[in-house]
Amino acid sequence: MPSDVEFSVLAEPYRPELLAHCYRLLGSIHDAEDLVQETYLRAWRAFDGFEGRSSVRRWLYKIATMACLTALETRSRRPLPSGLGAPSEDHRVAVAPREPSMPWLQPAPDALFGAGDPATIVAGRAGVRLAFIAALQLLPARQRAVLTLRDVLAFRTAEVAQLLDTTAAAVDSALRRARAHLAEAGPVEDELVEPDEEAERNLLDSYVDAFTRADPGALANLLRADVELEMPPTPTWFTGQRAVVGFLATRVLRRGLWRATPTRANGQPAIVFHKHAGDGRYEAYGVQVLTLTGGRIARITAFNDPSLVPVFGRATAIGTRDVD
Repeated sequence: MPSDVEFSVLAEPYRPELLAHCYRLLGSIHDAEDLVQETYLRAWRAFDGFEGRSSVRRWLYKIATMACLTALETRSRRPLPSGLGAPSEDHRVAVAPREPSMPWLQPAPDALFGAGDPATIVAGRAGVRLAFIAALQLLPARQRAVLTLRDVLAFRTAEVAQLLDTTAAAVDSALRRARAHLAEAGPVEDELVEPDEEAERNLLDSYVDAFTRADPGALANLLRADVELEMPPTPTWFTGQRAVVGFLATRVLRRGLWRATPTRANGQPAIVFHKHAGDGRYEAYGVQVLTLTGGRIARITAFNDPSLVPVFGRATAIGTRDVD
């Protein structure tokens, strides 16, 4: 067996990008972390047999990709509500019951992927954008792997064939089908220019302020006319500023109910939410990810799942005097 130090020096630098890779394939940050741990355990056990005929990075990607493909054989795709049915334009509709047993798509904190992630450098922010991750879930597992290895990570066709134990012709065929499926699903990247960092921060701060003050008018000023709101694990989702603001104003916003902490997820501005639970305590509630287009909010994806809050480095419960 290799020494822990020797193996760590060679393999640990690739952990953030391998986590991003597994997240793209699985759509779950919890599952991705588990599969990366499994990847490193398998790699450590097999390290004595590593002959150096490929780079350590490519060798780790092979282990991680095959582990993910095996896991996907018994797992359903992870959708968002927008991938399951049509939206409502009327906030007064009855909201469908939550479906916590469904394996919903999850957001992922930017901090876990590391500033120096080569995958992020190659792919840009689109490589982990929610729209892209959601679109990947529409693909069969093997096509998903080929597309991410080729178009996101920029491995050559011959390298992908070696990673997947297949032929270059099979890789090219799978890539064509994957690209065609994504094209049919519609655009997965924002077409309009996003605001610069300062404008984005100001927009996020204004959203947090309007939300926590329960000010629907101020909130409306930040949203596009065609804004969309989805809230897994609730299947019901809304489109249009009137429906979105109406739903939030009548069913969500209340002064003093929320504590909000700005963060980043999937290369996008995001907020961690805690909800007032009485006795001066606020308990973990979930994470919202904002999609910005043209200087306004085009989509609010509210992942109402308390288990995500610790993933973003926040406590499961905070007091009224806690300062983030």
